[in-house]
Amino acid sequence: MADVLSQNEVESLLSALDPTASSAGGGGTSRPATRNADFNSQISIYDFKRPERVSKEQMRAFRALHESFSREFGAALSGMLRSIIEVKLISVDQLTYSEFVFSLENPTCFNLLESETLEGHIILDISPSIIFPIIDRLLGGNSNSQGSYPNRPLTEIEIRLVSRITGLAIEGIESAWSNLCDWKLKVSQVESNPQLVQIVPPNEVIVLISFEVTMGETRGIINLCIPFNTIEPLSNKLTSDTWSAYKKKSPDLRQQLSLETSVTQSKIHMKVDLDNSKLTTGEVLNLSVGDVIMCNKGSSQSLTVELEGAPVFTAYPGVYKGHKAISIEKMLAVPKDIIEEKVKKAGGLPLEESQSH
Repeated sequence: MADVLSQNEVESLLSALDPTASSAGGGGTSRPATRNADFNSQISIYDFKRPERVSKEQMRAFRALHESFSREFGAALSGMLRSIIEVKLISVDQLTYSEFVFSLENPTCFNLLESETLEGHIILDISPSIIFPIIDRLLGGNSNSQGSYPNRPLTEIEIRLVSRITGLAIEGIESAWSNLCDWKLKVSQVESNPQLVQIVPPNEVIVLISFEVTMGETRGIINLCIPFNTIEPLSNKLTSDTWSAYKKKSPDLRQQLSLETSVTQSKIHMKVDLDNSKLTTGEVLNLSVGDVIMCNKGSSQSLTVELEGAPVFTAYPGVYKGHKAISIEKMLAVPKDIIEEKVKKAGGLPLEESQSH
């Protein structure tokens, strides 16, 4: 008895299982084939070992945040190394921690970063193909290794030099995330073998952000691994419209002083309302030089001082060095309150609400 079925025997078994295939002719097999094609088109592959915990909107937020980081980090590296350094974001993926660890080189520059405000750790991995040329550049070399680099862990001196690079990266990460949280990161451990460090379970989902660093003809990869458990408290901010990829710039001191100087030299219209007495047209026509108009207010009563049409001070009338003058008594309203009142009359948002938006 043969152990392997022939092609005819296989076809006869399939036709016996599918009664619609018993019809003769070429047209009899077209309907099942169409049905199977429609059924297969509705199948989507899902791996239960890798749940999609990070939504597409959150992934877009990660990409936007770290595009800002790549620009700032590249500019900072160029200033430190006195060379043109390009840092480009190449991918943002979610995968398991074990897949990330086994994809790295060994040995490598594996930096474990600890946050003071969030629980958990993040990982900054710098590939040897770029870290050794950077170290060579810091020590005065020309960093033209042409693709060759030593296959060994970093020495203590090299780790101290690399700390300057990781310091710039930490500043860039904290700056990119400043609108969402204050990371307050610090390097807690530096390893050469990534498999010796396990910050989360192997099947835990992480977000992997990869950057390509280009220095002349030398290229290398920097990986930023952020476990989802670490940033889970910020997940609502990543899915709302309140996050921004760009840091709000603090006012420059030079610009602030220039603005203050320009404002203080600006001229404004000031008016003092002496009285609201009423005269008839005939009385006005009969006025002549030297006539005195009696006011309803006495000299001891305060007057209202208006700046650009808004009442700001109260004052008393008087004479100073032979000139008519006023003596300021008190302030009626703070300029900020005057602006708010005008904004409300115009139908705009109050200052607090506009700042929150």
